[in-house]
Amino acid sequence: MQRSLGMSVELKHFFIPTRNHWSKRIALVFSFTIFDYLSTLAFCRAPGEEANLYARIFMENLGMSWGLTLFVLAVNLPIYMLMSLDSHVIRIPAKVASTVEILIDGVFAWFVAGLHFSGGASWFWISPDFMRQTLGAVLYLALAFLIVKPHKPWYGN
Repeated sequence: MQRSLGMSVELKHFFIPTRNHWSKRIALVFSFTIFDYLSTLAFCRAPGEEANLYARIFMENLGMSWGLTLFVLAVNLPIYMLMSLDSHVIRIPAKVASTVEILIDGVFAWFVAGLHFSGGASWFWISPDFMRQTLGAVLYLALAFLIVKPHKPWYGN
Protein backbone atom coordinates (compact mmCIF):
# COMPACT_ATOMS: atom_id res chain seq x y z
CA MET A 1 0.00 0.00 0.00
CA GLN A 2 1.38 3.35 -1.01
CA ARG A 3 0.91 6.37 1.25
CA SER A 4 1.08 10.04 0.39
CA LEU A 5 4.27 10.24 2.44
CA GLY A 6 6.09 8.19 -0.18
CA MET A 7 6.32 5.13 2.07
CA SER A 8 4.96 1.69 1.29
CA VAL A 9 3.88 -0.72 4.01
CA GLU A 10 3.91 -4.38 3.08
CA LEU A 11 2.65 -7.37 5.03
CA LYS A 12 6.22 -8.46 5.79
CA HIS A 13 6.69 -5.23 7.78
CA PHE A 14 4.29 -6.61 10.38
CA PHE A 15 6.12 -9.90 10.86
CA ILE A 16 9.81 -9.48 9.99
CA PRO A 17 11.69 -6.80 11.95
CA THR A 18 14.53 -4.93 10.35
CA ARG A 19 17.67 -3.54 11.96
CA ASN A 20 19.28 -5.72 14.58
CA HIS A 21 18.58 -3.53 17.63
CA TRP A 22 14.81 -3.85 17.04
CA SER A 23 15.16 -7.62 16.86
CA LYS A 24 17.04 -7.53 20.15
CA ARG A 25 14.38 -5.32 21.73
CA ILE A 26 11.64 -7.73 20.59
CA ALA A 27 13.58 -10.69 21.97
CA LEU A 28 14.05 -8.89 25.30
CA VAL A 29 10.34 -8.06 25.63
CA PHE A 30 9.36 -11.63 24.84
CA SER A 31 11.89 -13.14 27.22
CA PHE A 32 9.83 -11.57 30.02
CA THR A 33 6.67 -12.98 28.41
CA ILE A 34 8.20 -16.46 28.28
CA PHE A 35 9.21 -16.15 31.95
CA ASP A 36 5.59 -15.36 32.91
CA TYR A 37 4.22 -18.11 30.67
CA LEU A 38 6.56 -20.82 31.97
CA SER A 39 6.18 -19.88 35.65
CA THR A 40 2.40 -19.89 35.28
CA LEU A 41 2.49 -23.32 33.62
CA ALA A 42 4.81 -24.65 36.32
CA PHE A 43 3.09 -23.27 39.43
CA CYS A 44 -0.59 -22.83 38.53
CA ARG A 45 -2.57 -25.92 39.52
CA ALA A 46 -6.07 -24.64 38.67
CA PRO A 47 -7.39 -21.81 36.47
CA GLY A 48 -8.91 -20.16 39.56
CA GLU A 49 -5.39 -19.45 40.88
CA GLU A 50 -4.60 -17.18 37.91
CA ALA A 51 -5.00 -13.51 38.83
CA ASN A 52 -5.51 -12.29 35.24
CA LEU A 53 -9.23 -12.60 34.58
CA TYR A 54 -8.84 -12.95 30.81
CA ALA A 55 -6.15 -15.62 31.08
CA ARG A 56 -8.34 -17.45 33.61
CA ILE A 57 -11.30 -17.43 31.18
CA PHE A 58 -9.10 -18.87 28.41
CA MET A 59 -7.72 -21.50 30.81
CA GLU A 60 -11.19 -22.50 32.05
CA ASN A 61 -12.67 -22.83 28.57
CA LEU A 62 -9.73 -24.36 26.67
CA GLY A 63 -7.76 -26.17 29.35
CA MET A 64 -4.77 -25.00 31.34
CA SER A 65 -1.95 -25.25 28.80
CA TRP A 66 -3.92 -24.58 25.59
CA GLY A 67 -5.85 -21.72 27.14
CA LEU A 68 -2.74 -20.06 28.53
CA THR A 69 -0.85 -20.56 25.26
CA LEU A 70 -3.62 -19.07 23.13
CA PHE A 71 -4.07 -16.19 25.57
CA VAL A 72 -0.35 -15.34 25.50
CA LEU A 73 -0.28 -15.51 21.69
CA ALA A 74 -3.44 -13.40 21.32
CA VAL A 75 -2.25 -10.73 23.74
CA ASN A 76 1.34 -10.50 22.56
CA LEU A 77 0.94 -10.80 18.79
CA PRO A 78 -0.16 -7.15 18.42
CA ILE A 79 2.83 -6.02 20.49
CA TYR A 80 5.19 -8.00 18.27
CA MET A 81 3.52 -6.69 15.10
CA LEU A 82 3.72 -3.09 16.33
CA MET A 83 7.40 -3.39 17.22
CA SER A 84 8.16 -5.06 13.91
CA LEU A 85 6.30 -2.34 12.01
CA ASP A 86 8.13 0.32 14.01
CA SER A 87 11.45 -1.21 12.98
CA HIS A 88 10.56 -0.49 9.34
CA VAL A 89 8.70 2.78 9.64
CA ILE A 90 10.30 4.91 12.32
CA ARG A 91 13.03 7.19 11.05
CA ILE A 92 14.41 9.57 13.66
CA PRO A 93 17.45 11.81 13.34
CA ALA A 94 20.41 10.18 15.07
CA LYS A 95 20.73 12.98 17.64
CA VAL A 96 17.13 12.55 18.76
CA ALA A 97 17.10 8.75 18.47
CA SER A 98 19.13 8.04 21.59
CA THR A 99 16.78 10.08 23.76
CA VAL A 100 13.62 8.66 22.17
CA GLU A 101 14.88 5.09 22.47
CA ILE A 102 15.67 5.60 26.17
CA LEU A 103 12.08 6.78 26.66
CA ILE A 104 10.78 3.79 24.69
CA ASP A 105 12.84 1.45 26.84
CA GLY A 106 11.52 3.14 29.99
CA VAL A 107 7.91 2.65 28.90
CA PHE A 108 8.53 -0.95 27.85
CA ALA A 109 10.35 -1.61 31.12
CA TRP A 110 7.43 -0.50 33.27
CA PHE A 111 4.85 -2.19 30.99
CA VAL A 112 6.68 -5.52 30.71
CA ALA A 113 7.60 -5.55 34.39
CA GLY A 114 4.01 -4.95 35.45
CA LEU A 115 2.38 -7.26 32.96
CA HIS A 116 4.81 -10.16 32.88
CA PHE A 117 7.59 -10.01 35.47
CA SER A 118 5.38 -9.19 38.46
CA GLY A 119 2.82 -11.79 37.42
CA GLY A 120 5.42 -14.47 36.75
CA ALA A 121 7.35 -13.81 39.95
CA SER A 122 4.18 -13.72 42.06
CA TRP A 123 3.98 -17.51 41.90
CA PHE A 124 7.11 -17.98 44.00
CA TRP A 125 8.02 -14.60 45.50
CA ILE A 126 5.64 -13.14 48.06
CA SER A 127 6.18 -9.39 48.04
CA PRO A 128 4.19 -6.29 47.12
CA ASP A 129 3.33 -5.87 43.43
CA PHE A 130 5.11 -2.53 43.30
CA MET A 131 8.37 -4.12 44.52
CA ARG A 132 8.19 -6.92 41.93
CA GLN A 133 7.33 -4.45 39.18
CA THR A 134 10.16 -2.10 40.15
CA LEU A 135 12.68 -4.95 40.23
CA GLY A 136 11.40 -6.18 36.85
CA ALA A 137 11.73 -2.68 35.35
CA VAL A 138 15.28 -2.33 36.67
CA LEU A 139 16.16 -5.77 35.31
CA TYR A 140 14.63 -4.91 31.92
CA LEU A 141 16.52 -1.61 31.72
CA ALA A 142 19.79 -3.25 32.73
CA LEU A 143 19.37 -5.89 30.02
CA ALA A 144 18.27 -3.26 27.49
CA PHE A 145 21.38 -1.18 28.07
CA LEU A 146 23.62 -4.26 27.95
CA ILE A 147 22.02 -6.04 24.99
CA VAL A 148 20.01 -3.54 22.90
CA LYS A 149 21.85 -0.25 23.30
CA PRO A 150 25.31 -1.15 22.01
CA HIS A 151 24.44 -0.31 18.42
CA LYS A 152 25.05 2.47 15.97
CA PRO A 153 21.64 3.69 14.89
CA TRP A 154 21.02 3.98 11.20
CA TYR A 155 18.01 6.10 10.38
CA GLY A 156 18.58 6.79 6.73
CA ASN A 157 16.23 5.76 3.94
